[in-house]
Amino acid sequence: MFGLFKKKSEVEKLELKYKKLLEEAHQLSTTNRSKSDEKMYEANEVLKQIDQIKKSEEA
Repeated sequence: MFGLFKKKSEVEKLELKYKKLLEEAHQLSTTNRSKSDEKMYEANEVLKQIDQIKKSEEA
């Protein structure tokens, strides 16, 4: 209950965005392959951002 008003970290926000982009890419893969590829590219860019943040937190 106390976590109800807890703000999400930047990594958590990016992970949600990443999952959403992957879902959209999967849905588009059956109808529009080029749009699906664009979504996958965006998802990979978000994943790179997540990795950079995690590496900077470890250092």
